[in-house]
Amino acid sequence: MNTQPVKFYQTGSFVAGNRLLDVEVRTVQASTARTNALDSGHRACQGCGEALGARYALDAAMRATGNQLIAVNATGCLEVFSTPYPESSWRLPWLHSLFGNAPAVATGVAAALKANGRTDIRVVGQGGDGGTVDIGFACLSGMFERDDDVLYICYDNEAYMNTGVQRSGATPPAARTATTPVLGAEPGNVFGQGKDVPRIAMAHEIPYVATATVADLHDLEAKVARAMEFRGARYLHVLVPCPLGWGSASRDTIRLARLAKESGVFPVFEAERGEVVVVSKIRHRVPVEEYLRPQARYAHLFGEPPATAVLARIQELADRNIRRYGLLGEEER
Repeated sequence: MNTQPVKFYQTGSFVAGNRLLDVEVRTVQASTARTNALDSGHRACQGCGEALGARYALDAAMRATGNQLIAVNATGCLEVFSTPYPESSWRLPWLHSLFGNAPAVATGVAAALKANGRTDIRVVGQGGDGGTVDIGFACLSGMFERDDDVLYICYDNEAYMNTGVQRSGATPPAARTATTPVLGAEPGNVFGQGKDVPRIAMAHEIPYVATATVADLHDLEAKVARAMEFRGARYLHVLVPCPLGWGSASRDTIRLARLAKESGVFPVFEAERGEVVVVSKIRHRVPVEEYLRPQARYAHLFGEPPATAVLARIQELADRNIRRYGLLGEEER
């Protein structure tokens, strides 16, 4: 009888289903050689998309670099729930920077390694949308402009979740946050604000830019591995639903990430030197209402009467993404 080694490292994390697959198509979490870069014992909320995304992204980066990796982490949810002093859930060299300078610190680490001839050790910078899209944006743009040898990963949960769910530059239109309450003629976050950082990164014409969601972990792993094939600045933007800030059920994290992609709200693609090279097609197109309705931050759109005009505007934004990136497969046209 043929047997395979099994590594039961984290309690309740047996990933039995993956072990029914061929070795080459399993996720890194089903491998006996996985690193568990983000270990058990952290204090993330139940259903946290960011913890899931970071664990898979960092393990994929560790595998791609032969475990020769240093991570630099901005202040934010990921830093707070993983390293409450004097504890840490990280199993790799890990540095905590300020809220706004993780790209600059990661650049410094990469420069120091290069000066010491250690081109075998790679660097990942990471943070949430607050530390990336807003507070750290200047440092991030500088990293892109200099083409520093860093992969920067933004785990986007679309608000400042760690400090009380305040609006960020990644908060979508009409969403309720602590600073965009459901008041006035245009309740929730106003339309026309914010930043599309993946497209801004593409405008810098850096070697590699990609988007991903925690609904497709194989895709996320593959994009991290692909990013590590390049030298220079690289950017990965990962949608990570937040049950607390979104007002969604913990069990719906993966479902919401999938609906964001299938509705066109969050386009999933890869770009090299400013040109889109690969697009993840929508397999089963859904209206934006199906994505928005399970989230309490959009509850005001579904009252009596429903805010049909606002829903139509959000649908228009999703339709624009579909046209811009060619997201529809032949069966959905």
